[in-house]
Amino acid sequence: MSVLVVTGTDTGIGKTVFAAGLAAALGAHYWKPIQAGVDPDGDKEEVARLSGLPAAHILPEAYRLATPASPHLAARIDGVTIELDRLALPQVDGPLVVEGAGGVLVPISETLSMADLFAHWGQPVILCARTALGTINHSLLSVEALQSRGVPIAGIAFIGEAHAENERIIPLLAAIPSLGRLPLLDPLNPVALAEAFAAHIRLSDPFNG
Repeated sequence: MSVLVVTGTDTGIGKTVFAAGLAAALGAHYWKPIQAGVDPDGDKEEVARLSGLPAAHILPEAYRLATPASPHLAARIDGVTIELDRLALPQVDGPLVVEGAGGVLVPISETLSMADLFAHWGQPVILCARTALGTINHSLLSVEALQSRGVPIAGIAFIGEAHAENERIIPLLAAIPSLGRLPLLDPLNPVALAEAFAAHIRLSDPFNG
């Protein structure tokens, strides 16, 4: 089993769309271990809609929390305790794409962040980043947080309108590969996503960086 973890520099940057495109391109299983906020749907429903993967490839969450908040807060409000042993990677045949919740340092509990969970898994991470103003700082801080925990980084994927300088300087300063840029899509549907992913994202050897 090969695993790729998709995370982001922030919430709401398009990493679920990226994860859907990645899972579809690899014919992978998709798993989001912690979903916080399900009104009207969670991210696995969005991935199912956008990826065209078989229903059996969309795995149920370990924690499906109703409150749209940081996982630690959503769990507290929902009366749930998030336990590390329930966050073990599921065993599947073939590739597995795992999507984190929020940004790299979002707390899962009082003592555990997303980055800590990634370090526990020890699997390569793709960092999704905006192209807009502020992304240099957010991206480099996210890379430092991952690297300080020994998390392998397969590369950075930009999402949004083209910004040549941000797309150049971040991989250079972070010393990580750029996997390309996924443009904003309108309409956003499985065909448009698959075509854009194939045209703009480089996945020659995503499991080894």
